[in-house]
Amino acid sequence: MSEDRRMISLRTAARRRTSAAVAATLLLAACTPADHRGQGGDPTGPPPKSPSPTPSASVDPIADCPASGVRIRSTGGDAAMGLRALGLELANCGDRPYRLNGYPVLWVLNEEREPIILRVVNGAGDITSGFDQPPQQLTLQKGERAVATVLWRNLVTDATVRATAGAYLRVAPSAGQPSEDVDPDGPIDVGNTGRIGVSAWRTAPL
Repeated sequence: MSEDRRMISLRTAARRRTSAAVAATLLLAACTPADHRGQGGDPTGPPPKSPSPTPSASVDPIADCPASGVRIRSTGGDAAMGLRALGLELANCGDRPYRLNGYPVLWVLNEEREPIILRVVNGAGDITSGFDQPPQQLTLQKGERAVATVLWRNLVTDATVRATAGAYLRVAPSAGQPSEDVDPDGPIDVGNTGRIGVSAWRTAPL
């Protein structure tokens, strides 16, 4: 074998060994289980860009599964005497168990999808009663769901303060996790209360 052919053969073998090492590293990373623990629902900093171009409401959360392995959607709203309640559902559409222990993280956006400054109340104790159950660690298997409730009041207590209404809602399972836009089923008309509440994730009823 000539010297040139021998050098080409050695370089080809080296490239094959490098490709095999990279493939093994990627496979190991894919098999390492992730830990998704909630860290509270009061967001800090600007909202992350949502990977979903349109809010999810009627989309089947299992049929259309993002890379995060979970799909968040709204389940519809309810209004009674100024109190608003919007249901959230998180479905594990991935192939691995998904762990939750906390509150959804919320961002309310205006028509231009810019964040509205609101105080997020974990447990919603300042808004109404019955949603103050503490967080519990949940492990969702594939196809299982967790639910939470977003609450606010359409209340104007000071005529000198402009009332606020959001048009979009962005939700992450917990701090630091990917977010999704969900359909708020109408305006998020918080008046001039300056706050919105959310309950902790809990296992969806059968």
